[in-house]
Amino acid sequence: MNKKFNDIDIKVIGVMSGTSLDGLDICFVHFVYQKNKWQYKIEAAESEPYPHHIKEKLATAHLMDALSYARFNSDYGIYLGQRIKNFIEKHFIEPDLIASHGHTVFHQPGIRFTAQIGSGACIMAETGVDTVCDFRTTDVALYGQGAPLVPIGDKYLFADFDYCLNLGGFSNISFDKENKRVAFDISPVNYLLNYYIRITGEDFDKDGKTARSGKIHSRLLESLNEVPFYKKQNPKSLGREDVENIFIPLIDSFNLSLQDKLATICEHIAIQIGKNIEGGKVLVTGGGAFNIYLFERMKFNAPQCFFYLPDEQTINFKEALIFAFLGALYFYDIPNCLASVTGAKHDNIGGALYKTNRKN
Repeated sequence: MNKKFNDIDIKVIGVMSGTSLDGLDICFVHFVYQKNKWQYKIEAAESEPYPHHIKEKLATAHLMDALSYARFNSDYGIYLGQRIKNFIEKHFIEPDLIASHGHTVFHQPGIRFTAQIGSGACIMAETGVDTVCDFRTTDVALYGQGAPLVPIGDKYLFADFDYCLNLGGFSNISFDKENKRVAFDISPVNYLLNYYIRITGEDFDKDGKTARSGKIHSRLLESLNEVPFYKKQNPKSLGREDVENIFIPLIDSFNLSLQDKLATICEHIAIQIGKNIEGGKVLVTGGGAFNIYLFERMKFNAPQCFFYLPDEQTINFKEALIFAFLGALYFYDIPNCLASVTGAKHDNIGGALYKTNRKN
């Protein structure tokens, strides 16, 4: 690809599936680079919950045998491709590219290993559109964390904010420090909160009402704040394994009501966020931004900050938007993963491209 960096005009579908299993986000974005500045417009966006059989398989994919895992990688890719094709037809759009995050099943950067399920080849075959996927593997191979990947979008698309905070399955933050973008995961959020609220049959704690009805348990809170992850130096990231092997066993070692567990988890999240923000204007996005109780506890624990909630579309689709942006950068041979964020040997262009080879 010999495209000029100063001549960029591309329309990309970004596809995001979060670790909290909230559902599938699809976002169609028009990117233009002019006068040393990136501009974007979300032209269509949708979110839909997973059907039960897909959700169950995603939740247990890490327990599958090799054959079942490989088969589901293709089946899930076909499912994604069909949903994206329906999205394209519904909105009468013509994307130049699809950028799919996939769904993270394994993430162990310490042994240079990460895996996001959802075959890019199957997405391309179903949609007839060139597809980029597997954005994390190159960075992990280069001794990076492979996460978070969103900060490069924060840097170029949301430069007016001092900090960009995302409250998804995990909370992560990015900001400029000494002329470099710095970013890291802060703590589990929806992955942990949703795990416990599902005991009631609900998918999430709407507005944080159940957490609000509980009491903060001081000894559990102290134990959570002493988890070794919080003493690690950046860059650092969290994965499903950390929640299942560390956080859940710790929380369950205390004989508490669901309400008290959720209240204490929210307080823990808010404290850890407050510890990592010195002050200034903070853009807050992700599903956790709708948790009113958590938002109140954040403001209480970080009074030095102005937490800014953007429009609902940006809150809901920021990650899908930025994965579309990562795809655009990939298409133009521009690094889309920053070593200053992940700790990799150098900036890199993450992704694997599956081409249609169609005759226009």
